[in-house]
Amino acid sequence: MTTTKSDSAGAPNSNGVPGLRRRAREMAVQMLFQLEFVPGGFQPGGAPHILRRFIADFAIDPEISEYGSLLFTGVTEKMKEIDAVIQSNSAHWKISRMGLVDLSVMRVAVFEMKFLNPSLEPKIAINEAVEIAKRYGSTESGAFVNGILDNMARAL
Repeated sequence: MTTTKSDSAGAPNSNGVPGLRRRAREMAVQMLFQLEFVPGGFQPGGAPHILRRFIADFAIDPEISEYGSLLFTGVTEKMKEIDAVIQSNSAHWKISRMGLVDLSVMRVAVFEMKFLNPSLEPKIAINEAVEIAKRYGSTESGAFVNGILDNMARAL
């Protein structure tokens, strides 16, 4: 089954299949989650190794891997700045206490809204993050991610 390039935000197409951008975001989230469990994963050389293995192991479509790689690499390069943004917009939670799925999802969304050039419209980034959080996180993940990212978007 093919998807068209018109799914730039990532919303599912008419067949209910997630768009290329959504699948690329999911890929980045999965690799960021995995990176948390790899000894030295956040050290130089850790992220590129995970990226190469993930693409090879799961035979990721080149159109998906291109944007997914951009997101993953961008997040890992800007991790400190991204985490500072998330922390400053989270009134009651420290980064260290956040669920790793939720944190990975928010990292991708913050990167897309703040560091990607051109940046993604906050409304789109938040909606995509909420949908991914609902799919991979807990029952509260969607609301949690929405609250923090919406707070951040208002500050932008």
